[in-house]
Amino acid sequence: MSTNIKAVFLDDKLQKTGDFDLPQEYAQINSHNLYLYTKSYLAAIRENSAHTKNKGSVSGGGKKPWSQKGRGGARSGSSRSSVWVGGGSAFGPRGNRNYDLKVNKKQKKLALQFALFEKAKAGALFVVNALEVASGKTKDAVNIVKSINARDALIVKDLIDEKTFLAFRNINNAYLIDASELNAYVTSAFRAVIIEKSVLENIIKEG
Repeated sequence: MSTNIKAVFLDDKLQKTGDFDLPQEYAQINSHNLYLYTKSYLAAIRENSAHTKNKGSVSGGGKKPWSQKGRGGARSGSSRSSVWVGGGSAFGPRGNRNYDLKVNKKQKKLALQFALFEKAKAGALFVVNALEVASGKTKDAVNIVKSINARDALIVKDLIDEKTFLAFRNINNAYLIDASELNAYVTSAFRAVIIEKSVLENIIKEG
């Protein structure tokens, strides 16, 4: 049975005027594609800062703590040994681990398509012919987010003009990006998405 999911189409005043059909194939996409892309995205931005000193990096320990024989205890050659308190770490992180996870282009496309499908299914994908805040005022940008009754929103434009950028830059619950920055993770991260028609049509066309 086919599933016909529609996005909400808004006019220039951000009033609902109709629906925008998404391809039926989007309903058949496996959610695992979004999981794999999200895992890869978060791994790519992970800071590789964990670093411990090994035996050769710890200061001190140049002198043998005690003679090899005669004291009745275990032998020891350096206080830098990993078995000593304050000694080096034997197998600790060295800041050279590679966390990157490969995701191919097809999976990236499928992940974005699934993320858009999920937003449309939740009634949180809004399509506009063009979105521009000509005044450059923050209050006008705030009103755009309020008009869709969403806690936060991702705004996707084909190209970002200066006035619209200035209007959205100080809003905590809205994030403005252009088409080249759109991906599955950022789409899923917001409760609602407002996207220009040309951008969505291009995503559908590229398949």
